[in-house]
Amino acid sequence: MPGTNLTRAEAAQRARTISVESYRVALDLTRGAETFPARTTVVFTAEPGSETFIDAITASVESVTLNGESLDPAEVSDGERIQLPGLAEHNELVVASTMFYMNTGEGLHRFVDPADGEVYLYSQFEVADTRRMFPVFEQPDLKATFEFSVTASQNWQVVSNQPSPEPVAVSDGVARWDFSPTPVMSCYVTALVAGPYLKTTDSLVSADGRTIDLGLFARRSLFEHMDADEMFEITKQGFEFYESQFGVPYPFEKYDQLFVPQFNAGAMENAGAVTFVESYIFRSKPAQARVERRAITVLHELAHMWFGDLVTMRWWNDLWLNESFAEYMSTLACAQNTRYTNAWTTFAAGEKSWGYAQDQLPTTHPIKAEIPDLEAVLVNFDGITYAKGASVLKQLVAWVGQKEFMAGLNRYFGKHAWSNTELSDLMVELEAASGRDLKQWSERWLETAGVNTLIPRMTADADGVITSFAIEQIGQEGHPTLRPHRVAVGFYDHREDTGRLSRTLRVELDVDGELTQVPDLVGRERPDLVLLNDDDLAYAKIRLDECSLATAMNHLGDFDESLPRSLVWAAAWDSVHDGVSPASDYVRLVLANVGHETDSTAVQVQLRQLDTALDHYLAPEHAQQVREDAAETLWRLTEDSEAGSDHQWQFFRAFLRRACTDAQIERVAGFARGEGVPDGVELDTDTRWSVLIALVAAGRKGAEDIAAALREDNTETGAIAAATASAAIPTPEAKADTWRLVVEQGALPNSQQQAAIAGFFRGHDDALVAPYAARYFQDVTGVWRERTHELAQQIAVGLFPRAFSQDVVDDAQRFLDSLDPELSGLRRIVLERQDSARRAVRAQQVDAAALGESSSDGEGTAR
Repeated sequence: MPGTNLTRAEAAQRARTISVESYRVALDLTRGAETFPARTTVVFTAEPGSETFIDAITASVESVTLNGESLDPAEVSDGERIQLPGLAEHNELVVASTMFYMNTGEGLHRFVDPADGEVYLYSQFEVADTRRMFPVFEQPDLKATFEFSVTASQNWQVVSNQPSPEPVAVSDGVARWDFSPTPVMSCYVTALVAGPYLKTTDSLVSADGRTIDLGLFARRSLFEHMDADEMFEITKQGFEFYESQFGVPYPFEKYDQLFVPQFNAGAMENAGAVTFVESYIFRSKPAQARVERRAITVLHELAHMWFGDLVTMRWWNDLWLNESFAEYMSTLACAQNTRYTNAWTTFAAGEKSWGYAQDQLPTTHPIKAEIPDLEAVLVNFDGITYAKGASVLKQLVAWVGQKEFMAGLNRYFGKHAWSNTELSDLMVELEAASGRDLKQWSERWLETAGVNTLIPRMTADADGVITSFAIEQIGQEGHPTLRPHRVAVGFYDHREDTGRLSRTLRVELDVDGELTQVPDLVGRERPDLVLLNDDDLAYAKIRLDECSLATAMNHLGDFDESLPRSLVWAAAWDSVHDGVSPASDYVRLVLANVGHETDSTAVQVQLRQLDTALDHYLAPEHAQQVREDAAETLWRLTEDSEAGSDHQWQFFRAFLRRACTDAQIERVAGFARGEGVPDGVELDTDTRWSVLIALVAAGRKGAEDIAAALREDNTETGAIAAATASAAIPTPEAKADTWRLVVEQGALPNSQQQAAIAGFFRGHDDALVAPYAARYFQDVTGVWRERTHELAQQIAVGLFPRAFSQDVVDDAQRFLDSLDPELSGLRRIVLERQDSARRAVRAQQVDAAALGESSSDGEGTAR
């Protein structure tokens, strides 16, 4: 990665030097499997006599012509940048270059479908990989128009930002697509998708009366599984909502959505040509949480057509202007204009918990982050930029009013369409529309880091009547800022007649400072459960008092509604995550109550957090017994669930992950033979892979079984599953093979590398992977320097030692002390993983202390 790390200072200097008008890019995709030629013509203005550079990660540069004068490629190009000396006021640059196809999900990615041998291409340019497809001034504030001409097989679909033109025959079997120029846009939202994709179409009428053509694309081998009706329905509902709320019609000519192979993210907001990960095509039964997440993602990317594409941040420190707004608007649209009306509960369970976790890491940062260079932004697509930002926007909208907020956005789009902005540009328009001074709000919420915790401080007399009630607010270590919060306090009582946990009182108030008195609650009878931040108005962690926690342990599944239950789930997890409560209590809480949860995302999140608690947070002296008992309870939950229900599906998959005793593994082996499968569980292709992976990790199946399964499912999805299974084989040889393929050779494409990393730690014998803890710290710096960002990040995050202990914390610190300061992205990743290990050590100590207390009370390990 050296030489490709554009700094903010360099970008600012280049933006002062030049202004770009247009690109004309001719690509020939018929010249082989490794590289393709690109001829790029750039028209731009500059300060006469100045010099600059254009970004170009190339296989070779054949010619560089600046204002009719030939420059020697050997002198001006180093394979990453092309130097441009002696600029005129008006300039035309023509570069003939050869570019690499990628297999990392960056630049122009080339994929061969194992099912039919067909070739599929797609581009992925955010943050700075446009330069892998053609030479470009790679920064968001140098907007221009883009005119693409693409030569390819005449049997292909060729899609870009503009409507696809009729192809012109070039030779036998080869055609050329000449696209019209785009509107002015940033280079990272341009796109090219090409191959024998299948397509289905629809259309809608925009707010300004235009007919907008809609397209859905997928590979031939997946097209039959694509849920076109659902995708088009959500898309149309999103168009209707956004055009109505923003008062600004959709800004582009058409809207295509394309499912592409080996994609690294969930989706990408290319203007008028959004790409999606193929796992959003469900060839097997998905969790309902996944279906809802897809709807949110569709709406998220559509929101980007306004936030990010029409108006774009000037530099990546304002990335939140894209992502936080898209995340907030997509959840709002989902809740108010689709059938997924429970979207805010889903948000609280999933996205918001991500934001809280990210905000407590040592690498936390303000929503408006300081981004000195590209390496810093590449690791900044995180829970703060997305989830915390969206949570804070929800709070802002509650404060200024949705109508006023949208009016401010209308002014913002009207003033800054097709240009670049900073935070202050938005705040000015929101202040003008709402009549509120947002300067202090912005300083405390957008420009400081950390999450506050709200704690109930309550006293009651002998009759249970409240004599005092206050809300204490604390900051976190290193981030002491206390913020204003609009919160509701809910009182809940368990009613014997209905068996429900029902809200009996709600008081809404503003909380600010260290202690806020709540006089409205004095003189009332103490309830069974006190819930701060009822209705989830604020972005803040909450604690439960002892009585409320006891009620939650026994009656969490009895809440009338899903949102308060989700908040209690979050409070219970925070308490374990922060080292306040023992993990074994949390395990009991989840297993006793998750069967009563009605929200699919909440079930999914609790099962994921249950995995973390079981794997890392338990005291070693009873961890194995708790894990075995947990797996058995998950099986009982599977059996007790309604046949064919989402609960049954999620519990069944969780049991496959957690099965560890001989009897449990034998039960899984029965599934492989079609025996003992619960009514309602379909052993479809993906579920059979999950069964096989569980058996491989337990040593019951091996390489021959994996090869046989892959022959039956010779698809990309099958190859990904096979990579996980192969890495999970519990032998020293298999672990060594995986390490060699992933770390030493970099031999796997991005999706299979990620899958192999997941399988590497899948197993029941930690001794097999113990030797690789030291090797991680020896090898990861070289990987970071030599691989592309996506592949390097997968390895740096995924192969960090998993046996969290004080030794791992100390090893990480020694590594950080010796790490080159320039490798800021790697430093951040290791700091975050070290924090996870440190929290695990603390959680194990808390759990051990609780275990000791219960033993002294004669309760033993039954606690």
